[in-house]
Amino acid sequence: MLPALARSLGDAAMIAYLTLFTAALVAATVMPLQSEAVLVGLLLAQTHPALMLILVATLGNVAGSIINWYLGRALLQFQHRRWFPCSTRQLDRAQHWYRRWGRWSLLASWVPVVGDPLTVMAGVLREPLLPFVVLVTLAKGTRYLVLAALTLPWL
Repeated sequence: MLPALARSLGDAAMIAYLTLFTAALVAATVMPLQSEAVLVGLLLAQTHPALMLILVATLGNVAGSIINWYLGRALLQFQHRRWFPCSTRQLDRAQHWYRRWGRWSLLASWVPVVGDPLTVMAGVLREPLLPFVVLVTLAKGTRYLVLAALTLPWL
């Protein structure tokens, strides 16, 4: 499947899309990476359709958020280990915040620093996957659309 796709798109296009997808996926995890910079660079190059770039970035970023959701679902079993990344107090505070705002807080999943832990907390609190994916896709897709519109005002 991938070789046929690569032939139809061309190697350079496939590399650009894979790079953007990977940057967006990694950026949605706790790893510090800026998918926005990759997207803007590709938009400014004007070698690929803007809507395709937005779609690829959104898919990658949502995929990274789904990884966070799965990590959150498995996270609590390790909360009493020394290496666990947050204290019980921090975890309680995050759970309280998420419960207060509910699933609609996932519309803030695009926000730097806040968004990634939010997607993990959704997994911890057993947010159903379908509403999670819908809200996160809406949030992250809108962010990339706005970024593209600011980068290429004629889009």
